[in-house]
Amino acid sequence: MASRNTVLMRLVASAYSVAQKAGMIVRRVIAEGDLGIVEKTCATDLQTKADRLVQMSICSSLARKFPKLTIIGEEDLPSEEVDQELIEDGQWEEILKQPCPSQYSAIKEEDLVVWVDPLDGTKEYTEGLLDNVTVLIGIAYEGKAIAGIINQPYYNYEAGPDAVLGRTIWGVLGLGAFGFQLKEVPAGKHIITTTRSHSNKLVTDCVTAMNPDVVLRVGGAGNKIIQLIEGKASAYVFASPGCKKWDTCAPEVILHAVGGKLTDIHGNVLQYHKDVKHLNSAGVLATLRNYDYYASRVPDSVKNALVP
Repeated sequence: MASRNTVLMRLVASAYSVAQKAGMIVRRVIAEGDLGIVEKTCATDLQTKADRLVQMSICSSLARKFPKLTIIGEEDLPSEEVDQELIEDGQWEEILKQPCPSQYSAIKEEDLVVWVDPLDGTKEYTEGLLDNVTVLIGIAYEGKAIAGIINQPYYNYEAGPDAVLGRTIWGVLGLGAFGFQLKEVPAGKHIITTTRSHSNKLVTDCVTAMNPDVVLRVGGAGNKIIQLIEGKASAYVFASPGCKKWDTCAPEVILHAVGGKLTDIHGNVLQYHKDVKHLNSAGVLATLRNYDYYASRVPDSVKNALVP
């Protein structure tokens, strides 16, 4: 079936354009100099003006075009009239040229759940670690993450004034993932990427048990999955209940579309039904290759402490 006739591919094409708009908003807020930082639950759980504007932009833009969608965003925002300049009604034509995987061709709008993290890596954003920041739009069907869009607003930001700033990665299960160059960590090298600002003894114990050659501590779940698919890390290990469904939905799709695997620490697949609890209470374990090597090294003490 031609993609422009399928709900899923039209939604992905629209979400791509919406994510690009979101990246522009993220950059604009920094350029204007007033981040409007608010503490949500603690000093490491922050919200900025960019989080608020981007969520309004994504949710309102998609809801106008696809009114029967269920859209779940990270930020708890009051309902208010959205400024017209935040609305993006375009769609990425290149995506509509791709075939829709046959198993998804008959999906109806009301069958889909969209998980939105308007600014993944907010703490790093406030600290100027801009390459950690992503915008995440994940699409789920029957509880499974099937399509995802990741915008990196500051991709290339250290490459000089002539570099093109920002990029958008997208993927659909059964079709593939696009917008980046797939690369693997050299064989036999164990590079672990883990949390920068939400560490604890469980996280440290689990990382140590992997017997890593190198440990990278960075912000953002989207950023960590990009490290896996670009050969900068072998495994993303987060043995703690800090991550939410909007953090993992889009990145999981990109990873799965290129043959990787993302689960909780016990090896359970994550569920993305609209009524599912938002917290990934049993942590995250993700790899591009050699998942079993890392899964087999998760200590029992860590598993016992993290209840799915």
